[in-house]
Amino acid sequence: MPSAIRLAKRLYSLDGFKKSDVSRHLSKNNDFSRAVAEEYLKYFDFEKDTLDIALRKFLKQFSLTGETQERERVLVHFSKRYLDCNPGSFNSQDAVHTLTCAIMLLNTDLHGQNIGRKMTCNEFIENLAGLNECENFPREVLKQLYHAIKNYPLEWALDEENEDGNGQSQMRNNDVISLGGNPFLDVPISANAIEYKKGYVMRKCCYEANAKRTPFHKRGWKMFYCTLRDLVLYLHKDENGFRRNQIGGDNLHNAIRIHHALATKATDYTKKQYVFRLQTADQAEYLFQTSDSKELQSWIDTINFVCASFSAPPLEAAVGSQKKFQRPLLPCSHTKLNLREQLSDHEERVMRLESMLEEHRRCPPEKGAKSQVVQNYKEKEVYLNYELKRYRTYTYILRTKLSQYLEMGAAMSATMGAGACPPGSLAEVDEGLQPMAAAQQPPGLPTTDLEQPKSSPTSAVNRKCPE
Repeated sequence: MPSAIRLAKRLYSLDGFKKSDVSRHLSKNNDFSRAVAEEYLKYFDFEKDTLDIALRKFLKQFSLTGETQERERVLVHFSKRYLDCNPGSFNSQDAVHTLTCAIMLLNTDLHGQNIGRKMTCNEFIENLAGLNECENFPREVLKQLYHAIKNYPLEWALDEENEDGNGQSQMRNNDVISLGGNPFLDVPISANAIEYKKGYVMRKCCYEANAKRTPFHKRGWKMFYCTLRDLVLYLHKDENGFRRNQIGGDNLHNAIRIHHALATKATDYTKKQYVFRLQTADQAEYLFQTSDSKELQSWIDTINFVCASFSAPPLEAAVGSQKKFQRPLLPCSHTKLNLREQLSDHEERVMRLESMLEEHRRCPPEKGAKSQVVQNYKEKEVYLNYELKRYRTYTYILRTKLSQYLEMGAAMSATMGAGACPPGSLAEVDEGLQPMAAAQQPPGLPTTDLEQPKSSPTSAVNRKCPE
């Protein structure tokens, strides 16, 4: 495609473009952008480079910016080019992409603003176990990458006009704090963030990211003052946490991103009353105890409403060279859809998941199949069951909200007279309602503890919290 070749050449030579312009031309989800990215990457020679050196070359040429899924797309192109230059270095492009994201995660963890202890070399290696297409990455390769990033942080390209110091002020204007060391999971610091709910709760950690069981000494119940602002649950020692430190407050490392999360009553946990379970997009799991049944339902409804309203539609699952099941990417950015469009998207996903689950169950592994095949089948069934429950909950709560807004608007219109539509009611719905603050929400949502589809005993839906 001649036009893609021309644009790629101009982007690489910065002919009429700044370094901060490049990423948006490489990250769009269309055929032309993919063609431009493929041509752009041809200007990089990664032959015989280690992955960190290749990544440094790449990130030195332009500024990697944009939303989570946009940065992901750019790194996918990098991963493909690296494997083209070094065939056989890793088992697949997916494996290169996984390791690339892990390197960026490690860089943020070791050199970012995150509070708490740094990731160790052994933890870095353990986190990547089995991710080289069901095999382990060579241990020596991971050790070399860890120490390379530890001793020499990745550097980010800046526009020339920002290199004299203006770049720092630009960064302050768009400040973010890394959560959990993941460069794709930033906690936005915004004075305009909507506060949906707050109050004292008890929290118990059950599973960490990637469904890894929380170590025994970290599982105890702890009291926090919990504040839900947009898609982040902030946990402080008391109600003065934000006042003490406006950039994050004490215990910022306890903040929980709730994009694509699900809150449900923990009916299987009988040691305490009024407990709900929170499962997050990275497969972490927490228990929260509230003061009474009313607060319990309020927290569940509010969290699920915020998740259903703001979580951006997920990307399609990655396709690997093997038949291993791959979870789709769950972007942490806010959706660009209004509530009506968001509800429609959730409804479509419910139908799609029902169809996928039905098809999946029609094709179970043959008797005597390899254990890995059986395990992949079970993992996919667990995933489909959980996602179906999550999207049914999202659909139910948004339908309920929109119905309440319509009833409220109709009643107010009747009171004020025919043809009169008060601001912020029915007209708002007709234009595509955006989520309202907690103080504006109609009270008393029906329960969202929906009937759960049957699944494997190892299901993330059914798994019991470690004691």
